[in-house]
Parts: sequence; structure tokens; C-alpha cells
Amino acid sequence: MGMLNDTYKELLDLLNGSNAGDAKALNGLGLLCENGKTVVQDHMEAVRLYKLAADKGLADAQNNLGLMYARGKGVGQDHKAALDLFKLAAGQGNASAQANLAHMYSEGRGVGKDFKEAAKLYKLAADQGLVRAQSSLGQMYFDGRGVERDYKEAVRLCGLAVKQGDARAQNTLGFMYAWGKGVDQDYKEAVRLYKLSAEQGNADAQAELGFMYTWGKGVEQNNKEAIRLYTLAVEQGNARAQANLGFMYFEGKGVALDPTEGVRLYTLAAEQGDAIAQAELGHRYECGNGVEQDYKEAFRLYRLAAEQGNAMAQYKVGYMYERILFDKDYAEAAKWYEMAAKQNESQSQHRLGVFYKEGRAGVAKDYAKARKMLEAAAKTYETDAHALDALYELGEMHEGGLGGDKNMALAYKYYAIAAKKDHFKAAKKIEGQPFKVSDILELMGNGGPGQKQ
Repeated sequence: MGMLNDTYKELLDLLNGSNAGDAKALNGLGLLCENGKTVVQDHMEAVRLYKLAADKGLADAQNNLGLMYARGKGVGQDHKAALDLFKLAAGQGNASAQANLAHMYSEGRGVGKDFKEAAKLYKLAADQGLVRAQSSLGQMYFDGRGVERDYKEAVRLCGLAVKQGDARAQNTLGFMYAWGKGVDQDYKEAVRLYKLSAEQGNADAQAELGFMYTWGKGVEQNNKEAIRLYTLAVEQGNARAQANLGFMYFEGKGVALDPTEGVRLYTLAAEQGDAIAQAELGHRYECGNGVEQDYKEAFRLYRLAAEQGNAMAQYKVGYMYERILFDKDYAEAAKWYEMAAKQNESQSQHRLGVFYKEGRAGVAKDYAKARKMLEAAAKTYETDAHALDALYELGEMHEGGLGGDKNMALAYKYYAIAAKKDHFKAAKKIEGQPFKVSDILELMGNGGPGQKQ
């Protein structure tokens, strides 16, 4: 090390003229040329040297040459050539090549996507202690991609990578602590890990840490610090940060209220496929907040988010099929409500309950399903105003004996709970009756739906 350019040339001449043509030395010189260490950076020369060493069967050189083809450095980009070289090196047990080959399978570069094969290769490299393989495999276990979802194994693998200072693993493990996935929920530990990752410039961690500051989870609430972190991540094009910063502009948290800027940021995130941003932007178009009201655009955005499994967007798609679109389609509305209801989205549970209670085009009456859906929706009555409508519907079912025997006492209990929270129709139901709301609740017990009577 420390050689000058002329010394490099002399060494190369000696090496090429030797009988051995040592592969390790050729690979080492290739690294110097690729990285511009002590010599002028020359990717084409690096490729030439890597080829000489790779042809001699050196796994490190095969891996390095594969990277040059994968990245198009010193040679035309060729994912198939990169794949073949990684396979040669991986077959010799080279951990870096195993991880690189796994990445090719994961991304579908030079080969069809195959998450199972990627996971198998990452495991081979992770077992050799390669930190990026541990981090990547941990993420696969977290996502359930290529392997059965296993939060405990994700925690173990990310923990190994965190010990080696891997920023991505720090972020993933922080997320698991934040949401109690595979570990007990611990906001302070989540913040600690997010900070470690964010300080290394990880945009995902900057966005997640900003979220913790926004809502005061594991750290004192601080909108200014949240804005700073979101901005750092936005500068890297991070979609989650764009969406979060958009929210701050819509709410005027830490910044001046600016719906136009909020829309701009939501749009950036939505165009990257961020489901939350798509759903939020859809809501702005539906309401005409920061943009001109446009139901078609709202529906398009809701649909994009719904197809990614966003429960609120699934409800909105169903709602628009039921009430907003000119060509109403109750069967299609019920389909989307069903998807959201499975995620315990209470508004969808309520609407689906009504569909089954009343019967709609394409949706047959089913009182048993109606009760089930309405009872699920009504459980959130303490915090969700929409659940009061579900309470009222349940009251009507018990009053009319729909799906079972008449039960006036239970019907009036549901009416009373809703009336106590100022539900107009429920209050009308018990108006003029010779009892008070408090009497009913005391007699029946103050428990809501799903609780013992």
C-alpha cells in the first residue's frame, strides 16, 4: 500500500511477466483501480484485472467482476453476466457473492424473482456472519417474504446485524420495538435504535424517528425536531417522510399551515406507491382540501391504496361505490367493505352490517351476519362516532326480532348507550318512555356490545 502510479505499473509488469500470475494479487490490483486507492481510478482496468483473476477461479474476483457487470462500471451493464459470476463465487462459499446473488433473485435481475431462493442464499451468507445478509434475511422474516413470517427470528437476525452497527437492521429492529413485533413494545428502545440508524443517514429511520417526535412516543413531543428529521429524509426522496411532512403542513404542526404544500408532498409519496399518502391524498380530492374537489381522482387514489391492503382506503372505495359514484354497485361496495372489515375497520363493519340487515342489489339479507358485523362495529362506541349508528341498528334488530327473538330490554339498552352520546335517532326511540337512560344502563349494566349482560 502507499504505492505511486509508476510503482503500480512496475508491479503489474512484474506480475504479468511472472509464471504464477497470482490471482489474489491481480484481484488486489483490480480493487486499487476500481476505488482509486493510491492509483488513478480506472474501472476498465479494474475489469481487465478482475477477469484475469476470475478466469483463474478466484471467488473474490468473480464476485468483484460480477458487481462491475451489475453496476455497469467499466463494462456495459449485464445482469445475466453478473448473475453467472455470482453463482460461480457463491458455489465456492463466498459469503459476499451469496448475498449478491440473493439480491439478484430478490429483485429479479438477470433471473425471475424467487424470494425462496433469495432467502436460502441470504441464510448461507448470514451463517458466515455477513452483516448485510443478516439484515436482509431479518427483513424477509419480518415481511414473511420467501419464508414463513417469524418476528422472533427477525429480531434475532436484526439483533446480530445491529451489534455490527448495520443501519438498516437498527431501523427494522427499532420498528419491531415500536410496534411490539416479536418483542415487548418499548418506545424508548425503538427511539434509541432509530437514532443510531438516523445518525448514519438512514432515511427510513429518520422518517420513523420523526413520527416518534410528532406523537411523543418514547421521547418528549417535539414538532420542530420531527420536521427536521422528515426534511432530512425527504431530501433523500423517502416516501414515508414525504407523507408525514405533508401531514404536518396540513395540520400546521411545527410549520405554517399550508394545504398546497401538503398536497405536493402527498403527491410525491403517492407517486412512489405509498399507500397512506394515496389514501390521504384521495381524501383531499374527495373533500376539496388543498385541491379542487375531484371524485374521480379521489376514487383512483383510494383504489391504489386499497389494492395495497390499506383498510381505510378499502372502506372509502366501498363507500364511493355505495354512495358517490354515478354507477352505484352495491355488490362491489360489499366486496371492499368485507376486505376492510377483516382488518377490524369499524365503518366498514357498520356498512356491511346494514347491507346484510336490509339486503342490497347483489347482497342477500343475512341477519346472522348483520348482527355479527354490527356488534363488531359497535364495540368502538367510546371513541368512534360511527359506532353509534351500529348501536342504533342493533337496537332495531333486537326490537324487531331480526335474526333472533325480540329482546326489548337489550334493544333499549343499545338505544340508551347511543342516546347518551347524543345520537339523535336513538334518542327519539326512547323519547317518551317511562324510564330514564340512566335507569336502563344501571339495570342492564353499563357494558357495551360483546360484554357480559
